[in-house]
Amino acid sequence: MDLLLFGVGVFLISAVAGFFIGKHLMLKYVKENSTINEEIIRSMMLSSGQKPNQKKINQMMKTLNNKSLQSNR
Repeated sequence: MDLLLFGVGVFLISAVAGFFIGKHLMLKYVKENSTINEEIIRSMMLSSGQKPNQKKINQMMKTLNNKSLQSNR
């Protein structure tokens, strides 16, 4: 009986630790390898009929980066 409780306890602890380690690694990966870049924003603006200029693109990138930093806190 003690061995069974020990096994369940180890399983639960390792599952929780694995979850938090995986979450940390995924957030680190997404931060380093952002899925949205300037080319994607430029093509989105072109497809919606807007003329993309560098000022608008920089503004959108800054906004996206600020929102991603706020959501990670």
